[in-house]
Amino acid sequence: MKVQMNLIEELRWRGMLHDFMPGTEEQLASGMTSGYIGFDPTAKSLHIGNLATIMLLVHLQRAGHKPLALVGGATGMIGDPSGKSAERNLLDETTLRENQEGIKKQLEKFLDFNCGANSAEIVNNYDWFKDFNFLGFLRDVGKHITVNYMMSKDSVKKRINADEDGDRAEGLSYTEFAYQLIQGYDYYHLYKNKGVKIQMGASDQWGNITTGTELIRRMDGGKAYALVGKLVTKADGTKFGKSEGGNVWLDPNLTSPYKFYQFWLNLSDEEAEKLIKVYTLLPQDEIEKITEEHKQAPHLRLLQKALAKDVTIRVHSEDDFLAAVDASEILFGKGDFATLKGLKEDMLLSVFEGVPQIAVSQADYASAETVTDLLSELTGGQVFESKGEARRMIKNGGVSVNRQKVQNADEAVNFELLQGKYLVVQKGKKNYYLVSVN
Repeated sequence: MKVQMNLIEELRWRGMLHDFMPGTEEQLASGMTSGYIGFDPTAKSLHIGNLATIMLLVHLQRAGHKPLALVGGATGMIGDPSGKSAERNLLDETTLRENQEGIKKQLEKFLDFNCGANSAEIVNNYDWFKDFNFLGFLRDVGKHITVNYMMSKDSVKKRINADEDGDRAEGLSYTEFAYQLIQGYDYYHLYKNKGVKIQMGASDQWGNITTGTELIRRMDGGKAYALVGKLVTKADGTKFGKSEGGNVWLDPNLTSPYKFYQFWLNLSDEEAEKLIKVYTLLPQDEIEKITEEHKQAPHLRLLQKALAKDVTIRVHSEDDFLAAVDASEILFGKGDFATLKGLKEDMLLSVFEGVPQIAVSQADYASAETVTDLLSELTGGQVFESKGEARRMIKNGGVSVNRQKVQNADEAVNFELLQGKYLVVQKGKKNYYLVSVN
């Protein structure tokens, strides 16, 4: 890891810096510093909201410091009240362990675990909490932080005052109330055993993080620091990272590479100009150049394309990015049969997820005498309600099968099935149907 830079300055120009404790800059300037961010394994995959936080660790490492990612096997069993209006369901240990493994694999795509002194490291707080009994925790840790201190945190006050504000949110359980103390002990443990001096996170974690710095001061007389990035939000102020279908996940089984690519491609110009700094490692001069070129010809969507390419390749792969580009071309009428044929089944299904899907038996498909029969009677009238309608549109050049124009209404059904079972039927410019032959 040869890249060296001033972390604070880098985060500031990228619009990622929200706040940091006094002395943080001096600590970073004093030499290689270990810093960490915690990730609760409440799902088997991280999403793009988490990715903004991961990028803080990426920049920490690029600045020559050592990043640690804490996968919260213990805290994941409880639930962080920060930014939430209701207590989440608690997960069992088996589910948590499965989620932890998925998250570890994703983190390894972004951090360098084999670069010498500042190699990244993954730790699990269950390792030090599993043998910590309740009475011991109260005696050794709980006595150092007052209830008044814990009550002063915004994440606690918002939940306690929610009913008074008319939000009708659930109250705050002791379990969630104690979360900040447990996260604070994580910081103390890593400070004592790993030499960690900085904890980072999104801005809504400020209260939890500073509880850790206070615990280190009171338990050990030590000095530790906090640095938080801006919480990435959409134009309406809500948390960034969701599409109409829910979270945009980093796991291709939850959000396909095609959908992932499309999410970034469909950002507004304002969002793309902001987020290309957050989610890519492109240097400032290159981003400024792309931004200026984009403003000269916004219809080309150069910002969105540069952002979508960079993030899709790093989260998935270059092959997935290229396949997503090819798939995108198909719906805009630019791809040919070879492009369509080259799509893997999962990508094909992802592209045409929102179009009508029609199942035809192999026997019926084999019995179809003409393409008109296939597109009217054998598809149950879903493509064309009658043979006459099919004939008229074919005659006018408005029907394609697998991106190949149907020239004759009476031609035989002799199409090469995609992936051995699919036909993509296009009626007019915008109406698509996916026919599966089973």
